[in-house]
Amino acid sequence: MAFLPILAAVPNTLAWSPKVAIVMILCNILAIAIGKFTIKYPSSPPAMPSPELFGGFGLPAVLGTASFGHILGAGAILGLANLGVL
Repeated sequence: MAFLPILAAVPNTLAWSPKVAIVMILCNILAIAIGKFTIKYPSSPPAMPSPELFGGFGLPAVLGTASFGHILGAGAILGLANLGVL
């Protein structure tokens, strides 16, 4: 029973809007740019169906950069919503 006030302290979540989508897209582009310069073997197998479309990344690099971009995006969206910008 002592933890019930902690459970009630959930922050308001933000509804989807085009501003939220733009922030997520920008964070994913940033993550892909970071991955392009830091991944040692970006074209490791298995390859993507059209490597030119994915910047020469293999499947592991695409999954890694997209996951990192979504983590960055979630943090940025929550932070900007908490500041009142979104």
